[in-house]
Amino acid sequence: MQEENPLEFNNRIPLEELKTSVEAIKGELAKVIIGQQDFIKLLIVGLLTDGHVLIEGVPGIAKTMTSKLFAKSIHTGFSRIQFTPDLMPSDVLGTSVLKIDNSDFEFKKGPIFSNIVLIDEINRAPAKTQAALFEVMEEKQITMDGVEYKMPPPFMVIATQNPIDQEGTYALPEAQLDRFLFKLKIDYPNLEEEVKILKSHHLRKSKSSMDEVKAVMDIETLLKFRDQIHDIVVEDKIFDYVAEIVLQTRSHPHLILGGSPRASLSILKAAKAFAAIQGRDFVTPEDVKSSLKPVLNHRIMLSPEKEMEGTTPEQVIDLIQNTIEIPR
Repeated sequence: MQEENPLEFNNRIPLEELKTSVEAIKGELAKVIIGQQDFIKLLIVGLLTDGHVLIEGVPGIAKTMTSKLFAKSIHTGFSRIQFTPDLMPSDVLGTSVLKIDNSDFEFKKGPIFSNIVLIDEINRAPAKTQAALFEVMEEKQITMDGVEYKMPPPFMVIATQNPIDQEGTYALPEAQLDRFLFKLKIDYPNLEEEVKILKSHHLRKSKSSMDEVKAVMDIETLLKFRDQIHDIVVEDKIFDYVAEIVLQTRSHPHLILGGSPRASLSILKAAKAFAAIQGRDFVTPEDVKSSLKPVLNHRIMLSPEKEMEGTTPEQVIDLIQNTIEIPR
């Protein structure tokens, strides 16, 4: 008699299509993007959880290209906004225009009205323009002249910023950083990946990288996947684990600002998506761990002493994580 595999389990939620679609997106992006597997996975998790993503990295490491190709792999609307110091809120949201024929004002929608919106160098625009994103990122709508305009689902903001050149930039306030589900810190490729990038570019010749990727998921399918993720099972011990980690950030001696309840909710949502893309209908502590750094690294603030010592938010998150017993 054949022994039963203890690792096998029967899902209560049909997640095969979701898992296959996620692998299809990864496969499409792998045609052009070398490495960056974690980056791509977190973008997918952000999309599946209806969250926004902030990407931080030096110029030239394919932040914008990856975001554009990711958007192309989803059959949705896409727009790109380059933030500059002279950009006005109306350049993002839209403006009312006087119609000559009947002397009425007509609202002309700005580039924010799309499904996936790429904002390049978000910290280049002044605070007034950054503040124009608060309502639309949180409530998926804008209010103009007393009229509310709803954003069509899905709506996702992918923003980039350069951590090196800070001259002439405007740091995002904590309230706006908190609107982003993840902050992803992207580094240079290693030697093997760099060689593959060179070879891939050489073999592509004059062919555009955008032509390599095709859409493999539509809006209807995406919204169905989001509903399935809501139904992922979470045991009480996982709720306790998430809450205890976030609570520790509020009293840790290395921090002067900890995570809010929104951080707890973001960890939970991301953990459920991590479980789903692996084909599981229940959350494990490993799913929670995978969510901690991208969710918390922009929501906690180091004490001045630790910042001067070169301590990073990720190191403090590791310290907190290691002091809390993992639920079994």
